Order: sequence, then structure tokens, then C-alpha cells
Amino acid sequence: MKIILTHEVSGLGTAGDVVDVKDGYARNYLVPRGFAIRWTKGGEQDVAQIRRARKIHEIATIEQANEIKAKLEGTKVRLAVRSGDAGRLFGSVTPADIASAIKAAGGPDVDKRRVELGSPIKTLGSHQVSVRLHADVAAKLGVEIVAA
Repeated sequence: MKIILTHEVSGLGTAGDVVDVKDGYARNYLVPRGFAIRWTKGGEQDVAQIRRARKIHEIATIEQANEIKAKLEGTKVRLAVRSGDAGRLFGSVTPADIASAIKAAGGPDVDKRRVELGSPIKTLGSHQVSVRLHADVAAKLGVEIVAA
């Protein structure tokens, strides 16, 4: 099935790309979550609009991405969340929580869709998080989860 990506999807493409995927992947995952729309002949206008919006929000150069990476890796991020007695969290820490914690710690503004968690964070302690700033630049960030 041919689709137009509306958001960046790891391993598939960026917003505005027209890609072919299996029917079930598009129908059951990408389209319902708003990551893609079905391709139509009139959809070419949508592609141009999505690409213009992407250019506004994207980090233009690798040098700019490396500057932001240096700021991020120098930032100490601490996030206080509710937890039980054994150190397990009530729920989990989301990419949106981490993006707001980075901003609260004095770091640069980071889009929550650029924060990548290896697995859901459900325990207290230190965790490694990756922030994808550019196609070739990703910052590794240490996040300390503490009890509230």
C-alpha cells in the first residue's frame, strides 16, 4: 500500500515521504495513530505542505545539531515521579515527560517525537535516553528517575 508519512517513523522515513508498506502495517498501525495518510493523486499537494512544515521545524545543519547535542549531553536531567515501595513506578515515564524535564533543567527545547526510549522506563534510577536531532546526529542523555 502506498502511503504519505505525516510524522517521522524510525526505519521508514520522514514526514512528507511517499513509501510502500504492507497493507496491515498501514491499516492497523500507521494510519490509526496518525503517522501516515493514504496516498491519492490529490495527496501530492499534501506532500508539499508537509515538507514545508517539516523544513520549519527541522534542524537545518549538522553543525547546528552538534551544538544542540553538546548542550543536551551537558544537561543533568532529573525527573521526580510517583513510585511504590520496591522502586517500581505507577505507570511509566513517557517521551513527553522527558522532553519537559529537559526544558525544566535548562536544556534546549526538544520535540517529544525525537526522544527515543529503548524500553519503557518503569523503575527508579539512572536510564540512558537517545534524542535524535538530525538524520546523522543523536545525543545520548542520562536521565535520573527519583521518587516524588
